[in-house]
Amino acid sequence: MYNPAHPGLILKEYIEGMSITDIAKRLGVSRVALSRIVNAQAGISAEMAVRLSKLLSNTTPNFWLNMQADYDLWQIENTKTFSIMPLFEESAHSVKLA
Repeated sequence: MYNPAHPGLILKEYIEGMSITDIAKRLGVSRVALSRIVNAQAGISAEMAVRLSKLLSNTTPNFWLNMQADYDLWQIENTKTFSIMPLFEESAHSVKLA
């Protein structure tokens, strides 16, 4: 799987040429909060996803949340190592408790 873009970078493309302050006011959030998102320093919450979908009516909350989930999963799967013993062992014919 490819490294998906942070959703803030996609948002930055949507609002290119517009004032962060103006967009933040329209969204009902602080300029700092919006700036952190468009600079990929903060993620998009469910509430922000709803706000963005109302601002950008050609998008949905799921569009923003799915993009955030894809980004988060890729980051975790490709930057962290987990040493976790599986709870179940799979064999050709059954699954049994490890």
